[in-house]
Amino acid sequence: MKVAVYCSAKDVIPEEYLALGDALGTWLGEHGHTLVYGGATGGLMSRVSNAARKAGAHVIGVIPPRIKAAGRLATNCHELIEVAHMSERKQRMRELADCFVCLPGSYGTLDEMLDVLASGTVGEHRKPLYVLNYLGFYDHLKLLAEHMRTLHFLPQEEHYVPIYANSLEELYQMIH
Repeated sequence: MKVAVYCSAKDVIPEEYLALGDALGTWLGEHGHTLVYGGATGGLMSRVSNAARKAGAHVIGVIPPRIKAAGRLATNCHELIEVAHMSERKQRMRELADCFVCLPGSYGTLDEMLDVLASGTVGEHRKPLYVLNYLGFYDHLKLLAEHMRTLHFLPQEEHYVPIYANSLEELYQMIH
């Protein structure tokens, strides 16, 4: 299965979060999955992709020129797909993946997650979106969705929703 992973590219986050990248990447490789990711270096992106490759996963990176020009091109990809801009990166990753995993991250991770969620909501795909809510990282996002639902900005019954996991073990069971 091709698993797109969205996550932080920051190196200065707590080690326990960086370790999530190692564990997920190793699991992907050990279970014969292909990693689809942003093709850049830094933080969880490096940790997931390095561990995945080391554990035998096929690694596909999708990268725009701005990130390449910043000197952040990863060298661990079996395939590297160059795209014109970030919007095309998101689209290409959506097309390549069979499912999506969001680890903790910042605005870029949220942008990618919400892009998958919005495109799934309008029926562009039916691929599962798994969100690792490690130590309650995404609790406030869940509360925001409930607030939006209470005010009727979201329907009471959504047809496409993120699937939250509270641990890597729970995430692995969901993916399998």
